[in-house]
Amino acid sequence: MRATSSALAILFALTVSAAVSAHHGFAGEYDINKPVEVTGIVSKIEWTNPHARFYIDVKDAKGKVTTWNFELASLNSLRRNGWKQDSLKVGDKVTAKGYAGLSNRTMANANGVILADGTALFVASSAPSVQQTPQ
Repeated sequence: MRATSSALAILFALTVSAAVSAHHGFAGEYDINKPVEVTGIVSKIEWTNPHARFYIDVKDAKGKVTTWNFELASLNSLRRNGWKQDSLKVGDKVTAKGYAGLSNRTMANANGVILADGTALFVASSAPSVQQTPQ
């Protein structure tokens, strides 16, 4: 019995430490000194844990389209802040604000989403000590 309890405790500790190491903090993925703001059309939404994501297609002055990948908070955080599954839909025109990725400059941690009608969505960003509602 004691051996089984010890084995379970070790297995639990290994599982938790693997999960923690797999989930990186803000500074390991994003650059607080590289704020971004882009406007485009939502092309994909992933309602997944540990973070939801949405993708927007942004057209430059020459018509070239670049797809941006924005990380949101966890599903529970979004729900607690009033989000519903249809708060953001494919085809919506949005302005997304956030911080660019360290290794991928078209990936960002969102700290604000503004819909075409001016509605601001609170995203509960993981960025340290920053304004988290759109202005």
